[in-house]
Amino acid sequence: MDIRPARTRLAPSPTGRFHLANARNALYSYLVARQTGGQFILRVEDTDQRRFVPGAEEVIVLSLEWLGLTPNESPFHGGQHGPYRQTERREIYQHYAKILIEKDSAYPCFCTPERLDQMRKEQEARKVDRVRYDGLCRRLDPENAARRVASGEKYVIRFKMPYEGTTTAHDHIRGNIVTENRYLDDYILMRSDGLPTYHLSAMVDDHEMKITHVLRSAEWLPTFPLHVQIIRAFGWDEPIWIHPSILLKPSGKGKMSKRDTAAAMKDGHSIFVDDLDGLGYTPEGVLNWIALMGWGVAEDDVMTLDEMIERFSIDNLTPSPAAINFQKLDHFNGTHIRLLTTEELARRVKPFLTNAGFDVDDDTLLKVTPLIRERLVTLDDSIPFAGFFFKGTVEPNPEDLIAKGLDARQSAEIARKAYDILASLPDMSHQTAEPPMREFVETSGLSANQVFGILRVAVTGQKVSPPLFESMEVIGKENVLERLQKARTLLESL
Repeated sequence: MDIRPARTRLAPSPTGRFHLANARNALYSYLVARQTGGQFILRVEDTDQRRFVPGAEEVIVLSLEWLGLTPNESPFHGGQHGPYRQTERREIYQHYAKILIEKDSAYPCFCTPERLDQMRKEQEARKVDRVRYDGLCRRLDPENAARRVASGEKYVIRFKMPYEGTTTAHDHIRGNIVTENRYLDDYILMRSDGLPTYHLSAMVDDHEMKITHVLRSAEWLPTFPLHVQIIRAFGWDEPIWIHPSILLKPSGKGKMSKRDTAAAMKDGHSIFVDDLDGLGYTPEGVLNWIALMGWGVAEDDVMTLDEMIERFSIDNLTPSPAAINFQKLDHFNGTHIRLLTTEELARRVKPFLTNAGFDVDDDTLLKVTPLIRERLVTLDDSIPFAGFFFKGTVEPNPEDLIAKGLDARQSAEIARKAYDILASLPDMSHQTAEPPMREFVETSGLSANQVFGILRVAVTGQKVSPPLFESMEVIGKENVLERLQKARTLLESL
């Protein structure tokens, strides 16, 4: 079933934000194209102007760029098969609609919305198996219909589905899907405003753009028989059809929808790609995560995009619904963070620190990055783990300075002793500072948790931090002593 080189496409509608299902279809399409030396195309299906959202096109392109799935052809990248916006291809669709009418595979329909509404109500009252168009205009004499069109009467164009027999449509991962034609409808191909519906425009565009593999949402399965009938009416070769699994809510109960993202955001998650960027997720982690939702390989496989290109096969895709697991996202994201070089990780965490109000210098950040790497799940975790490095002073909670089992006076004495030990040292490298502080713990009868807990809160302002002595080395002797003295004074005032 492999075609070399493959031409694949992502064809989103600019009617909202770019979500995980879009991203997964883009990834799978990109992988097929790249591993066969083919092309990945972005086509914007913007014919539903009522739902058009200004700026949505730009969000789609920026999301793809962030993920590293740059199209070969698109409205923004150009190409030999454009235009790549459907509203700019109106005459092309009208041309093909006329061909279908000439082939007696489509017909103009003059039924008003009022008549169609009355027809639906009557069918529902009769409790028919499926409400569908009753074929009134299908039975019109073609010459009469042509005269009505020429006179300017308002009309749509419907596809003439066969009433009898079955339609067999083949999906690469689901096999043959056989549908009785009596359950199918004469769907509208062209609206009265002269713009096509998806049913015509997508089929025409896939043909004209020489698409070999169509990976699209499983939500199109109910109209899959219609689409293959349209292609067969033209006498075109069919692409390889692939409808990946639907994405379920984390509970596994019900399809994940855009409305569910508010609940996810409360936990620092989202189904929208631009949100994931802002929440501190990496494109590598997101791609690894979505790749395994419906790809029949081990769920813990850590893969870069290049490794996915080598390993991916549409033969391994599964039709079973996949529940969105945000814990898996955290796992993959943390793993890919640790695969980044120190320089690259520093570059990526810097915007989160600066946006949080810290004055970040690159030299210090390069020293800090190795200390926080193992603790990061998302890039914005750098704020609590590294922010104190870029503060002139810290404001510890007085109660946090009091060690467990001790009072404020005893804790102040430990802070004084730590100050004296550290002040006597030639520098604040961890190799220099750690041995005498551990010796103090051993001879004092105190626990390491007590002594180092006070020291940690004093110099970082928080109870959890990267490795203490390595952090002190970065902060520097002067600042460490200044913060210790401030902590001692605070404890003595309690």
